Amino acid sequence: MSASSLASRVLTGWLPRSLLWQTFLMIALLFVLALGAWSQIFRYFEEPARARDVSQIIVSVVNLTRTALINADAERRTDLLIELAAQEGIRIYPAEPTDEILPLPDTRPIRLLIAEVRAQLGEHTRFASRWKSLDAFWVSFRLDQDDEDEYWVMLAPERFERIEALEWLTWGSAAMLVALLGAYFIVSRISSPLRHLAKAARQVGSGRTPPQLTETGPQEIALVTRAFNRMAGDIARTEADRALILAGVSHDLRTPLARLRLGVEMSGAPEDEVTAMVTDIDEMNRIIGQFLDYGRGEPQEPVQQVDLAALVREMTEPYRLRGVAIDTEVPDTLRVPARALPLRRALANLIDNALRYGAPDGPLQVSVYPEGHEVCIEVADRGPGIPEEEVERLRQPFSRLEVARSNTKGAGLGLAIVERVMRSHQGRLDLLPREGGGLRAILRLPSRASASGRARMRDALDRGDDK
Repeated sequence: MSASSLASRVLTGWLPRSLLWQTFLMIALLFVLALGAWSQIFRYFEEPARARDVSQIIVSVVNLTRTALINADAERRTDLLIELAAQEGIRIYPAEPTDEILPLPDTRPIRLLIAEVRAQLGEHTRFASRWKSLDAFWVSFRLDQDDEDEYWVMLAPERFERIEALEWLTWGSAAMLVALLGAYFIVSRISSPLRHLAKAARQVGSGRTPPQLTETGPQEIALVTRAFNRMAGDIARTEADRALILAGVSHDLRTPLARLRLGVEMSGAPEDEVTAMVTDIDEMNRIIGQFLDYGRGEPQEPVQQVDLAALVREMTEPYRLRGVAIDTEVPDTLRVPARALPLRRALANLIDNALRYGAPDGPLQVSVYPEGHEVCIEVADRGPGIPEEEVERLRQPFSRLEVARSNTKGAGLGLAIVERVMRSHQGRLDLLPREGGGLRAILRLPSRASASGRARMRDALDRGDDK
C-alpha cells in the first residue's frame, strides 16, 4: 500500500461523514494555517524594529549608569550602586577574566539585538544570560572606550519582554472565533438544502412523492433543487399513469379470463382436459396478479401491531380446506409492528412456491418463532432446494431456476415481491437449505423488543429510507 493511499484512508477515517463538518473543519484548518503564516510574517518584519527599540533601552541604561558612575564622587559610588539596585533593579559588578557566564540563546531576535547594541556601545560589548549564579540579562560596558576595566550591568528580563503578547493572542483568538462562526454559517447554507434534497430523494426512492422543496439559496443549489422538483413531479405523473395502466390491465385481462374459464367449464369437454385448461387459466391469472403486485411499488399501508400467529393460522386454513398438507407450529400470540396486507402477499407467495416446487408427497412446515431481536416466519418444503450460488440471482425480478426445478411456469416475480415487502419492513428474506433436503424460506422481521428494529422502522416511516 502506497503512502498516499494510506494517508488518504487515514484522513477519510478521521474526518466526519457530513459535508457540513468536513467543510467546516477544512475551512478552520485553512484559517489556522493562514493565521500561523501571517503571525510568522509579522514576527519576521517586526523583530528588527523590536530589536532597535530594546537596544535603545539597553544603551540608554548603560549610558546613564556609566555617566552616573563617572560624575559621582568616589566615596558615594557605593551608595549610588545600592540606590540603582533598589529603585531601578540595575546591579553593577566588576568583570573578571575568570567570570563564568552563560551566553544568550542563538536566535534571530537576539542576534539582531546584539548587533544593534554593539553598533552603539562598541564591539567589545559582551552579553550573557547568567553571570556566576545569577540569571538575568547581562551587558558589559567600560567607563571609557580606552579603559581596560570592564563592568557587568544586570537588567531585569521583564524590561524587554513583549508585554503585548497576551493582548495579541486574545485579539487573534477573537478574530479566529468570528471567522469560524462565519464559516459555519456559510457552510450551513450549503449543507441544509442538500440535507433536504437527500431526504426528498430517499422518499422518491421508496415510492413516495415528496413535498415541493424551496428553491432558494445559492444559485447552483437553487438550480439543482428546481431540477429535482421537476423530476419528482415527472415521476409522480409517471406513477399515476402506471397505476392507470395497471388498473386497465387488471380489467381488460382478468375479465376475459373469467369468461374463458366459465366457457371451458361449461364446454362439456373431458374432465382431464377441462382441469388442465382451468389450471392454465388460473396460472395466467396468478401471473397477472404478480405483475400487479410488483407494479404497485412499495406498500403505502401504515405500520400497525400485527399478530403473526393469527395471521399464519388465517393464511394456512384455506389451503387445508383444499386438501393441502400443511403443518403449523405457532405460539398463541406474537405481535410485531408490520403492514398486514403486504405481509400476507409475501407469505402467500412463499407458500405457493413451496407447493409448486416442493415434493408433492411431503407436507409443508409453516412456523412462527422469535430469534434474538427478530421474529421469524418460516416456510419449509421437501423439494430440491436452491443452490447457494443461485440464491441472490433469484431475488431479482424475472429470475427463475430452470435446472433445479422442473416446473418453470410463472413470471419470476414471487421472490422479488417478497424481497421488496421485507425491505419495506426493514427485515430480510433468508433462503437456506433444509436438513434432510428441501428449502427453508424465512421472513425475518424486527421484533417489538428490538430497539434497533424500532429505530429502523421509525426511520423508514419518517424518511422513506430504502435500505
